Amino acid sequence: MNRLRAAALLLLSLAYPVLVYLAMGRFEPRWLALLLFALALLRAVATRQPVWLAASAGAGVLALLATVLNQALPLKLYPALVNAVMLAVFAVSLRFPPSAVERIARLSEPDLPPQAIAYTRRVTQVWCGFFVLNGTLALATAFWASERTWALYNGLLAYVMMGVLFAVEWCVRQRVRAAHGHG
Repeated sequence: MNRLRAAALLLLSLAYPVLVYLAMGRFEPRWLALLLFALALLRAVATRQPVWLAASAGAGVLALLATVLNQALPLKLYPALVNAVMLAVFAVSLRFPPSAVERIARLSEPDLPPQAIAYTRRVTQVWCGFFVLNGTLALATAFWASERTWALYNGLLAYVMMGVLFAVEWCVRQRVRAAHGHG
């Protein structure tokens, strides 16, 4: 059941910009805030980690603002909030190792050699840069772009950029592993 809940949460999170875009103009923002509140509530129930509880609280505040003000802007700020949270998670892990990417890598390879640890630290830094760029663009589209542009960027282009970063990193990792005799 936990996997089903996690999968539903992931799908809802990924589809959020598209769902909001499709509902804009058909429903008042205060009713769309229910979607964001449901997402925040699911996230809070699904995790016990303080950072995700804080993110859920932030989403709850955005939902409350959308409800009280009956404005779409708080709904459009959610992708920027997610990027800010991810940036915080990855940046804090650089200050207090192991890095976020090292933790993920250790799930499949518990005994990482020192060069792999250095590599995962560098990849974590790259992801921090990605979250800064992506979060800035998410914020800019929320404030200054049309709803269509906001949905296109946050519901498609951001995911394409993420996929490209994953693919490039995977290719680089294969070369690094081969260079160190692990490939």
